[in-house]
Amino acid sequence: MVFLALALFLQADPQEKKAPFPYVWARAYHVLPETTSEESGYFSLNEGHDGKIYVGSAKYGENSYLVEFDPRTEKQRVVLDTNQVCGVSGKGYASQAKLHTRNFVAPSGKIYVGSKQGYAKKGDTSEYPGGFAMVYDPATGKGENLGMPFPGQGVIDVVADEARGLLYVVSCEDQHWMLGDLKTRKYRELGPMLTPYATTLVDRDGRAHAITRDFKLARFDPAADKVTVEDIVVDGEVWKRANNSAIPTWNLAADGTTAYLILMNDARLIRIDLREPAKAKRLGPMVEGKHPDSRCGLSLAPDGQVYAVVRVDNDTGFGKGYLHFLSRFNPAKSKIEKLGVLGVQNPDYYDFGAKKPYSHGFHRLPDGTLTPLHVHMALIVARDGTVYVTSIYPFTLLRVAKDQVR
Repeated sequence: MVFLALALFLQADPQEKKAPFPYVWARAYHVLPETTSEESGYFSLNEGHDGKIYVGSAKYGENSYLVEFDPRTEKQRVVLDTNQVCGVSGKGYASQAKLHTRNFVAPSGKIYVGSKQGYAKKGDTSEYPGGFAMVYDPATGKGENLGMPFPGQGVIDVVADEARGLLYVVSCEDQHWMLGDLKTRKYRELGPMLTPYATTLVDRDGRAHAITRDFKLARFDPAADKVTVEDIVVDGEVWKRANNSAIPTWNLAADGTTAYLILMNDARLIRIDLREPAKAKRLGPMVEGKHPDSRCGLSLAPDGQVYAVVRVDNDTGFGKGYLHFLSRFNPAKSKIEKLGVLGVQNPDYYDFGAKKPYSHGFHRLPDGTLTPLHVHMALIVARDGTVYVTSIYPFTLLRVAKDQVR
């Protein structure tokens, strides 16, 4: 028996269960299941001034919620109930089924979000009334309805310029660019039509910027009450939209004039100078691999480094499916660093063995590591350097400690 065991050991490939890439280990937390219907959420993720993490959820046919996660106690609670805040009770397609906005945190500490529609099931003849802009104040624990920017359409983005009393909203499904007054809560359309999942960036001079549906830069100057549209020149060529999957996520740097952008289907990081005329440069791929997919997977850390999470095909021969890589760009060194594949360090956080509905979003690699499979939905870097990522099926908040990304 001893000789047989030795022979089997010598025949085994020592690299068989060794991953050909590093891992970035994350602690996983199941987002309150009562706030979802299909274990999903979207871009809605932020850190509050209080150090707590806020996650928006989707409960199709019923309601949507903002959930607070306390990193110190690891406890969660609902802090904003859309139906309650807005005084509505629609069901089915008429419900406020999602918080899909990239949560915007104003200098005051208030968190701005918006609601949108879900999906109409067969036989559902209800009509969607339109989404609401809302604000939650962690200091008072109260949510507030800021009105319906565009009747009949949901809200995909809300950004507040509290100093000027302005609220920038993007509707969906048609992406109207709306300007609201924080006092009167009245809205008017700025135009032009924007790219799907557009978001507004307000520069250091108070000018608002958004990307149009044909990938031009729309700029609104509130001082002049004027909108201008211009080409974005990337590496000397006018930028053009390649296809419907070219969906941008962008963030404003601390200087107030530089934006970093990544497309959902293109892992190359782009730096844009928002000063007139807008010029941009590709900085290289954040992740190498086929069929890149990055969904609201870009965030600027307090130290100025740019983080991205990108899913690519797993063609490494080590398992199947997809891999979700975390990378960062250091502007000072002009260097991209591939940190590794997201791995769950507490795989028992959810009972995958029970095979519950909507629990198919994670898989195990040959070494036993549990890792996201299908889709991540958002990324932020907290003030202390902790990285947070959300993933669906089940709806999960992944917490990467700062020592994992040093």
